[in-house]
Amino acid sequence: MAPENPMDHDETMPKTVGEIGERGLIELMLRHITPMPNMPIPFWDDVMAVSLGDGRAAVMNTDMLVWSTDIPPGMSHFQAARKAVVMNFSDLGAKGVQPQAFLSSLGIPRDVRVDDVEELAKGFEAGAREYGGYVIGGDTNEAPDIIISGVAFGVGEENRLMKRKGTTPGDVLAATGRFGDTAAAFKILLEGVDAPDALREKLLASVYTPNARVREGIALGESGAVTASIDSSDGLAVSLYDLSRSSGVGFKLHTLPISAMAEEFAGIHDMDPGKLALYGGEEYELVFTVKPSEMDMAREALRTVGCDLLELGVATSTRRMVLVEDGVETLIKKGGWEHFTG
Repeated sequence: MAPENPMDHDETMPKTVGEIGERGLIELMLRHITPMPNMPIPFWDDVMAVSLGDGRAAVMNTDMLVWSTDIPPGMSHFQAARKAVVMNFSDLGAKGVQPQAFLSSLGIPRDVRVDDVEELAKGFEAGAREYGGYVIGGDTNEAPDIIISGVAFGVGEENRLMKRKGTTPGDVLAATGRFGDTAAAFKILLEGVDAPDALREKLLASVYTPNARVREGIALGESGAVTASIDSSDGLAVSLYDLSRSSGVGFKLHTLPISAMAEEFAGIHDMDPGKLALYGGEEYELVFTVKPSEMDMAREALRTVGCDLLELGVATSTRRMVLVEDGVETLIKKGGWEHFTG
């Protein structure tokens, strides 16, 4: 597989990962990786998969939390471990797959309290059981920082897997929920922006105790109405660009799904709520596309699990991302969370 926009090895090539970012680093690494024949899900998707040869695929995902760079102030060990499960299970849910098992490799400094490690174990258990999965093992090792490397596993029907690739112009762009709460919470946690106590508590809960849309993803996958799907953990804007990259389309949004709390927070501080919705991250909503003729099917599938489908816009033949307000198009710039660049 030839990665898109490969970087040539010349004197102008950046020499540090901080200069090229996570996605640039992945592109470089994939130049040295041989794709497995008949991969059910290609590179650059939310998960990895191996065909079982009977119409099913073993679907896996791995994601990591490093305490000093990924754990916000005030998050407990229990919450961090549960979040490690949520972030991994969310990716399986985005493909329509039921998570069955979770493994964790733990890097632990020798001066960490045993009670704190016990809280990590409790968090893994709580997160896995909450979504119908089980912790089946892992590994421990000494490390200079607490490192949680999780692996999620499930089995899905190959012809039902919702990949990032599959959107065509005219498909409806939709989401399972609203955005902006986590961006506001990180303003509080990392920048010291204040908020009324009740609002602050609710916003921080979006970061400390996030929820994955696993049931929603499974319902959408079973409906057969979805043409492409992605987990929005890196932010709404990045999710749009990642869907664009895989499907070769653009998106024209006629509305932004801004949460009521983000609107309130933005109003207090004279911020743009649209930016909170677009450029946050760690929200774990599903962003997906549906054929116009199958919108009722997708709506009903989500309704059966207590979720409303939010229609955002439409896929276009160009690869531009724009928001249309009062007839005026505004370019949606790529932005959100990316490792190594922040």
